[in-house]
Amino acid sequence: MTINTVVFDIGNVLLHWDRRNLYRKLIPDAAEMEQFLNEVCTASWHEAQDAGGVCAEATAALTAKFPQYRDLIAAFYDRFDEMLAGEVEGMAQVVMGLKARNVPVYALSNWPAELFRHAESHDIIGHLDGIVVSGREKVKKPDPRIFQALFTRFEIAPQRTLFVDDVADNVAAAIALGMHGHLFHDATRLRAALKGYHLL
Repeated sequence: MTINTVVFDIGNVLLHWDRRNLYRKLIPDAAEMEQFLNEVCTASWHEAQDAGGVCAEATAALTAKFPQYRDLIAAFYDRFDEMLAGEVEGMAQVVMGLKARNVPVYALSNWPAELFRHAESHDIIGHLDGIVVSGREKVKKPDPRIFQALFTRFEIAPQRTLFVDDVADNVAAAIALGMHGHLFHDATRLRAALKGYHLL
């Protein structure tokens, strides 16, 4: 079956995102920074906001647990935009190349609802035909329910759609639901895959 639609992840597919982009400024010692991110502002703590948690409530709860890190914890969501480091190289050209060939392009992103404005400030996001944000849906990838929300909202046929994500579990979930999957490494390899599908 011919693929006629592409769905992108956003973080580290369309836009560079890394907690360290901010915390390198706040914790100069690399080992100390890693310890803070592994033990205080952990990935799992942040992912709860991707799934619909309220940033202010999460910040307050974590501060109560680690009051000595009050300012560093507050910075996580107050300065979230500083974790972004621009568009992933070559991806604007990929998106615009698909659009030039009338291929619908969507995004399915794990992102806190109240902070998605930071992604929307980048030009590449404005060229997408539609976006499903986990924080708004209160469920995140790789849960099948967020993929079903994407299919229903934009009338997407999974068997005719390529899903691009940098997280293997998310790609596996998409494939299990009938989509084609591409584990993202860089724009060059993605472009080659898209040419293989006759999309570019």
